[in-house]
Amino acid sequence: MTDDAPEAVHAEVDEALLSRLALIDERPLTERSEAYRQLHDELRTRLEATDADAARSA
Repeated sequence: MTDDAPEAVHAEVDEALLSRLALIDERPLTERSEAYRQLHDELRTRLEATDADAARSA
């Protein structure tokens, strides 16, 4: 990550997520389920890694 303020980083992440969700919504219905599943898996992996890092730091 960069040395940007946390608020700026969160805004970038939020914008990227919203853009990705918009792209998924534009897909045909038959493809959306798999795209949402992949996004869910990626977000879960990031969250679990963040939780593990926090636990190690405590």
